[in-house]
Amino acid sequence: MKEVIFEIIENIQVSSDVYKMVLKGDTSEIKRSGEFVEVQLDNKFLRRPFSVCDYDCETLTLLYKILGHGTKDMTKYEIGKKLNVLVGLGNGFDHTVSQKPLLVGGGIGVAPLYNLAKKFNDLGIKPTIILGYRNKDDVYFVEEFQKVGNVIVTTDDGSYGYHGNACTYLKNETVDFDKYYSCGPLIMLKNLALTNPNGYVSLEARMGCGFGACMGCSIETTNGVKRVCKEGPVFMASEVKF
Repeated sequence: MKEVIFEIIENIQVSSDVYKMVLKGDTSEIKRSGEFVEVQLDNKFLRRPFSVCDYDCETLTLLYKILGHGTKDMTKYEIGKKLNVLVGLGNGFDHTVSQKPLLVGGGIGVAPLYNLAKKFNDLGIKPTIILGYRNKDDVYFVEEFQKVGNVIVTTDDGSYGYHGNACTYLKNETVDFDKYYSCGPLIMLKNLALTNPNGYVSLEARMGCGFGACMGCSIETTNGVKRVCKEGPVFMASEVKF
């Protein structure tokens, strides 16, 4: 974990309620796709956790959804603004254990899968990627994902792509994979895990600290109580007690 001052170099809207923010700064503590960062917002006591969407040696990309006053305020942050960020948090995805990966994202949960897909590309693997949204107005980052994988888009109302969600698509269509990597709504992760435990799930939780001290994000697993911010957010699907 490292405290870093980042500078905003981009902050744009990419869907009805999702924004993309690119920050410039020291990303050396980020080691794996699926890790998260904690951002200090103006006039807010607790930091806000965000999945790492993408990163390189000097930039960090976040996708964030307007869910409250804090994220709404973020949409007004201008280029050049400095942010205090804790980086190198959480346990990420292991992309070395699959030759035919399936990436499954729902809503804002597609965010950490983008860098993961790029990691597979570095190994010469083009993953299958299912991106699930509520409707066409919520669809974002499809073109970016199409550059790094074979993409299937689903919408709950059928207004874009497959009519249904990621779980119904997998139930009704044949998809060849040896392991899945997922992030999204809890009901989606639960259905995936109960159908096929051979995969990874990235969980969301209310985090007080973000680094394991407060125990506020503890969950039950087959290996006892674990903290989403420390032992997670990525867990084997087979170990989570949904």
